[in-house]
Amino acid sequence: MPDENIDTARLPVLAVLGGTGKEGKGLAYRWAKAGYRVLIGSRQAEKAQAAAQEISILFSEHVDLRGLSNVEAAEQADILVLTVPYSAHTSTLEGIKQAAQGKLLVDVTVPLNLGRVTKVSLPPAGSAAQEARQILGEGVEVVDAFQNISHEHLLSEVGVDCDVLVCGTSKAARQEVLKLVKAVGFTGWDAGPIENCAVVEGLTSLLIYINRQYGGGAAGIRITGVPQNGTGGEG
Repeated sequence: MPDENIDTARLPVLAVLGGTGKEGKGLAYRWAKAGYRVLIGSRQAEKAQAAAQEISILFSEHVDLRGLSNVEAAEQADILVLTVPYSAHTSTLEGIKQAAQGKLLVDVTVPLNLGRVTKVSLPPAGSAAQEARQILGEGVEVVDAFQNISHEHLLSEVGVDCDVLVCGTSKAARQEVLKLVKAVGFTGWDAGPIENCAVVEGLTSLLIYINRQYGGGAAGIRITGVPQNGTGGEG
């Protein structure tokens, strides 16, 4: 449950859009556990409400977790976290464009080419995050994070040997997301501007290939050779 040293009343409200999938549920679980108010969004509010109930029963005490439509969740949140499949990326962003203005979007989407998921396939914009910035406009900060963390890790209570790379439109936005990384128990690294998101997103296909090649299920990455002065975390 929340760290006693954290003033949960001052934490931003998080909307996990497309949060009925495995990755979205895993992130929502971790943030709710850390004391954040979490809104799960979906195209259908009923599906989001069912997902919120599914996560809530994992706790022995009350957590602030609700299910809403994507638009409602985006309107009520301070930080938006997009966890939809790439096929729904554009339509979801267009649907929440107005609600997202002046806010921070954390894009967890990976532009996987179905049928060729072990080969890097990036959109013409350069990455899903850059595509999101084009759709939402300059009034929205966009940051990539969590692409290379499997949902099994997020729902596990065991320490995870894996880091999170954070790229995005400004250093201030990346610092906000690094706080979210620490809250879910991982070490995060400021990996630079939004142009670097292409590398982060492309790593997912590489890790899928390694999993298949060597019989793994949750390959991740570790940053070595530099002082551990990032966000900290359990991993």
